[in-house]
Amino acid sequence: MNPNSSLAHITVLLDEAIEALAVRADGRYVDGTFGRGGHSRLLLRRLGPQGRLLGFDKDPQAIATGQALAAEDGRFVVVQRSFAELADEVAQRGWAGGISGVLLDLGVSSPQLDDPERGFSFQHDGPLDMRMNPGRGVSAAEWIASAAEDEIARVFKEYGEERFAKRMARAVVLRRQEAPFERTADLAQVLTVANPAWEKGKNPATRAFQGLRIFINNELGDLERGLEAALEALEVGGRLVVISFHSLEDRIVKQFMRRQAKGEADNLPRDLPIIPKAFEPRLKLLGKPVYASAEETRANPRSRSAVMRIAEKLR
Repeated sequence: MNPNSSLAHITVLLDEAIEALAVRADGRYVDGTFGRGGHSRLLLRRLGPQGRLLGFDKDPQAIATGQALAAEDGRFVVVQRSFAELADEVAQRGWAGGISGVLLDLGVSSPQLDDPERGFSFQHDGPLDMRMNPGRGVSAAEWIASAAEDEIARVFKEYGEERFAKRMARAVVLRRQEAPFERTADLAQVLTVANPAWEKGKNPATRAFQGLRIFINNELGDLERGLEAALEALEVGGRLVVISFHSLEDRIVKQFMRRQAKGEADNLPRDLPIIPKAFEPRLKLLGKPVYASAEETRANPRSRSAVMRIAEKLR
């Protein structure tokens, strides 16, 4: 038995996200962040025999869960890829431009955060890894061991929104001269001491850890590519539903949707009598951002920062 199989994951905005997709029984859907399958399972219950669902995830444990679900339900298939590669995967299946809905539930899952062996959290001491797919890329420990001081500071500031990024990066570089960072608790201790202004209710290492995780997994770059790919993959009338958990993600989603909903008319001469189709809006924003209810946030405190945005493809 997997020693971490008991780690629980509570799906955020479960019913709201599936409602937002307006699931058609015969539609083709993409769950870009399968996780432990909460959204996918509910979506499958809405699909008929002809409906199909394609799941993506980088995490090997999520893939194992997805493969078990695929063995039970032939309408579902999961692939170990980033949703940034959505366009390629959809094209291979002949589904390009024929997807009825794409759901992206961003960030890390509770099992990833709660499993010390994954190295995502300073709350539990473990190997300093942080990779969503431990089989690919550079671990956080490897990167910290060789990155330049100004690059470490940039990552803490740009991706973690850490005010004291330079000071904390300096502390990391000084300490690594004595011994390499191999454990999350070790790095967290150095970052905590280097942070001169602790925020009430927040661990002083929180922002730096967030920045490091986002950088190691190229989360924002994947999001930008994934949004573009989702737009191309959707059929006219298809829904794009995105759940974000921090301001950097939500800013990218909000700006992308607004830009696509506005179109490129501002770049044309004002006296042009007809706006060419290529400059018309491609998305329609649906409703206001959706937040977790008070009941959900009481049951799952990690849902407090969740914000869901919904758009529909026009062309």
